[in-house]
Amino acid sequence: MNTKLRCLLLDDELPGLTYLRMMCEQIDYVEVVKAFNDPLKLVEEAGQLDFDICILDIEMPQLNGLQVAHLLRGKPVIFTTAYKEHAAEAYDIEAIDYIRKPVQKERLEKALQKAADLLSIGKTDKQFVQLNTNKGKTLLYFNQVSLITTAERDKRDKLVLLENKEELILKNISFEQILSFLPADDFCRVNKKDILALKVVKFFTHDEIITTMYDATGNEFKITLGDNYRKEFVQKTIR
Repeated sequence: MNTKLRCLLLDDELPGLTYLRMMCEQIDYVEVVKAFNDPLKLVEEAGQLDFDICILDIEMPQLNGLQVAHLLRGKPVIFTTAYKEHAAEAYDIEAIDYIRKPVQKERLEKALQKAADLLSIGKTDKQFVQLNTNKGKTLLYFNQVSLITTAERDKRDKLVLLENKEELILKNISFEQILSFLPADDFCRVNKKDILALKVVKFFTHDEIITTMYDATGNEFKITLGDNYRKEFVQKTIR
C-alpha cells in the first residue's frame, strides 16, 4: 500500500518553487520526490522517477506547463498560475485542480487531498496483517484494534489493546511500520507513544482524547493529544 502522495514540482521561479516545496513538506501524506525549475529537465528525468502526481507552473520559457502535462502521458497534474486565462485549457487536459498564484496552503491542501482521494493513497482493502508477537505469529485484524502503544519493558516492542480487552505484544516494530499497513482513515497517531483507532474516540479537547475504553479502576480511558499530531487528528475526525 502506498501511504504517501509522491509529487514532482515544477516552477521556473526559484522563490516560488522553494515556497511550494516547503508547503508540500508540511503535509503529512505528501512526499516531494524532486523539485525542478527547468521544464526540460523534468521531462528528461520523469521516466526514471517514481511519482503519482506533478504540480506544474504554466507560464515558463521553452516549455509551458500545458505542454509538459501532455508529455507526461496521462500522469495526473495540478496546475499553478498567476493567469486565469489558462483555466479552460487546464481543464481540457483533465487536470485534478487549477490553483491561482500566490498559492495558499489551505488551497494547496484541498487540491492534494482531492488527488490522494482519486488515487486512493493511504487506503487499503486488506483486513489483517501477519506479525510477530510475544506468543508467536498472529493475524492482527484491524477492526479488532483499539489502541497501539509503546511497551513498558522494551520500547522497541508495541502493546496492542484489542476491543475484547485482550493484549498482544508486537515484537521489535516501529510506529512508522505499523502506520504503513493500518487503514489510514481509521487510525491516527495522537502522540509520540500512541496510535488510536478513531472508532474509540468519544470526546476530545485541544490536548486530550476521552475514549470509549475504561482503565483498571473503571474510569474513562484518556489519552494526550500531542501538539505535533493534533492537525492530522482533527482532519481525520471531520472527513
